[in-house]
Amino acid sequence: MAATTPGATVNNDLKKLANLVRLNILESTTAAGSGHPTSSMSAVELMVGLLFGGRFQADLDNPGDPTNDRLIFSKGHAAPLLYSLYAAAGRVSEDELKTLRRFGSRLEGHPTLAFPYTEVATGSLGQGLSVGVGMAMTAKFLDHLPYQTFVLIGDGGLAEGSQWEAMQLASHYGLDNLVGVIDVNRLGQSEATMYGHDTGAIARRVAAFDWEVIEVDGHSLEEIVAAYDQAIGATRPAMIVARTLKGKGFSGFEDANGWHGKPLSLEQCAEAVLELGPVERTVLGTIEKRPSAQPTLAKREPLGEFGWELGEKISTREAYGRALVRTASAYPEMVVLDAEVNNSTFAKYFKEAYPERFFQMYIAEQNMVGTALGMSRRGRMPFVSTFAAFFSRAFDQIRMSQYSQANIKFAGSHVGVSIGEDGASQMGLADIALFRSVLNSVVVYPADAVATMRLVEGLADRNELAYIRLTRESTPVLYRPLEEFPIGGSKVLRQSSEDQATLVGAGVTLYEALAAHKELKEQGIMTRVIDLYSIKPLDRQTLLTAAVDTGLILTVEDHFSAGGLGEAVMHALAEESVPVHSLAVRKMPQSGSARELRDYEQISHQAIVESIVRLRGSA
Repeated sequence: MAATTPGATVNNDLKKLANLVRLNILESTTAAGSGHPTSSMSAVELMVGLLFGGRFQADLDNPGDPTNDRLIFSKGHAAPLLYSLYAAAGRVSEDELKTLRRFGSRLEGHPTLAFPYTEVATGSLGQGLSVGVGMAMTAKFLDHLPYQTFVLIGDGGLAEGSQWEAMQLASHYGLDNLVGVIDVNRLGQSEATMYGHDTGAIARRVAAFDWEVIEVDGHSLEEIVAAYDQAIGATRPAMIVARTLKGKGFSGFEDANGWHGKPLSLEQCAEAVLELGPVERTVLGTIEKRPSAQPTLAKREPLGEFGWELGEKISTREAYGRALVRTASAYPEMVVLDAEVNNSTFAKYFKEAYPERFFQMYIAEQNMVGTALGMSRRGRMPFVSTFAAFFSRAFDQIRMSQYSQANIKFAGSHVGVSIGEDGASQMGLADIALFRSVLNSVVVYPADAVATMRLVEGLADRNELAYIRLTRESTPVLYRPLEEFPIGGSKVLRQSSEDQATLVGAGVTLYEALAAHKELKEQGIMTRVIDLYSIKPLDRQTLLTAAVDTGLILTVEDHFSAGGLGEAVMHALAEESVPVHSLAVRKMPQSGSARELRDYEQISHQAIVESIVRLRGSA
C-alpha cells in the first residue's frame, strides 16, 4: 500500500511551537520534582515537525478514530515531551501540565492509557517499534486504511535485540506505512551510548535491514519536515536517523552527562527559561484530519459443530489448531501469529483456512508479542503460539502488555517433562507462574480435545490477556462435545460420600489422578478427582467443598512447584484449616519418555497413590 500524500497545507509556526514545548517540559518536570527533561528536549524539533508540520493527520477530538496516524513513544521516559506537544495543540492546560507524575494525574511518569493520546503504554526500552509493526501490519493487511505509524526511538534502546527483530520483519512484510525516528542524542542513563553521535554507524545498520534511511540534523525543522515527506513517500519502511543534543535549549545541561532523569531546581528552571527567550504561551498548533473511514470485518457466523469419540486419542495442541479454525468465523477480528512452529502448535490449520489472517513471525518471540500488542490496540484479537518455554524470552513484552489492556491470547505447547526425549531446554515448566503473575490474566489448562475446543471459544469471547497450556502427547477424550467449560470453573470427575482425600490435577496430570483414584479404590481408599482446568481464576467454592468433605487435598502438576497449580490452590484455601499437599517437578529434568519422566519427578499415578497412603497414615 503506497503512502498517501501528507497534509502539507497546515501552516504552523514551528519555531514558536518548539519554544513553547521546551518551556512546558522545563516547567512541568521542575514542578514534579522528577522526570526526564533532557531526554524530552532532544526530540522537540523531531516531534514538533511531525505533529505540526502537516505530516501527521489525526482527529484530536476522536483519538480512537481508525484512520488517525499513530505515534508511539518507544522512549517512554520522554513522556513530558508527549504531554507538552498536546498542550501546544490545546489539549492539555498549563495547570494540568503541573500535575505531571502526581497521584491521580493522567500525566504519568511514563505514558499510559490514562492519557487519551497514548497509543500504548511504554517505558521498557526497545519495544515500541514492534508495536508499530503490529499497527502498520493491521493497517496494510487487515484494515486496508491509509494511516501511518510513527515510532520515536531512543538511541540507547537500540541495544535491545527486539528493535532489530522488528526491523527485519518490517522489511520482510514491506511496511511502507511505518516510519521510525531515532533520536541520536549520544547519552544514555549513565554514560555515552554504543555509537555516540556516529549517526552513520546507526544508519548503515538500519539500511542493512532494507529500510529507507534518512539522516538529518535533529534540530533543523526544515530538514526534519523534508525527511518526513521522503519517509512517508517511501515504498518500504523508513527510518529517520537524527543527530540531536540531549537537553537541547539550556546550556546548563545540554549534551552533558549525569543529567538523565534529573529535573532542574526552581532557580535553575528560571535560568533556563530566561535562556529560551520570549515564548508565546498562547500559540496553538493545529493538526489536519484525515477523512474518517472504518475497517471492514467479515460477517460473524455461528460456531461450527465438532465432535470426538470418548476415549479417542488426540493431543490438546492439535485440538487447539482445530479450535482456531472453528472459532475464526464467529470472531472476524481474530488473527493468529506463530513463531515458525505452526506444524507443532497446529496453528497450521488456521494458516490453511485463513491465510490472510495468519502472520508468520519467525523465531523472534519478543517481536511477535510486541506485534500482537500493536494489533490488539488496533482492534484485533491475536492468538499467539509457540513452545511454552520460549514465552519466557518475551516476558517483558507480556508484562508490558498488561498496562495497555491487551486482548491477546497466548498458547504454549510442549509443556512439562511430559514432552519427553527433547530434554529440559524445551520443557515449559514455569509458564503457569509467568502468566499467573500478570494482572487480571486468565490461565487455562485443558486435559482433552473437547475442553480445548470449548476453552478456545471461551477465551475468544473475553476481552483480556489469557494463556492456554497445551500438551504435546495425545490424550484420551474425557468429555462429550456439549460439555461446558466456563472460565473460572472446574470439573469433579470422581466423587462419593466416602471420599477421604481430593486429587486435583490439570492437563496430563488429570489422567494420572484418575489412574491413582482407580488403584486407591481397589485398596479401599475413596478419593475425589477434580479437573482444575481453570487455574486463574479458579473455582474456590468447589475446592473448599472438597476440602471440607474429604479433609485432605493433593495437587499434582507437570510444572515447577513455584507459582504453579499447587500454589494457586494453596492461596485459594490459605484461610482454611484443611491441609494442601503438592506433587510437582522438583528435580532437574532430563531426556526420557514421558512415562519415565513423570515417574522420576514423582508426579505419576504411582507417586499419587504412595503420597495418599503416606499422608493418611500420618494424619
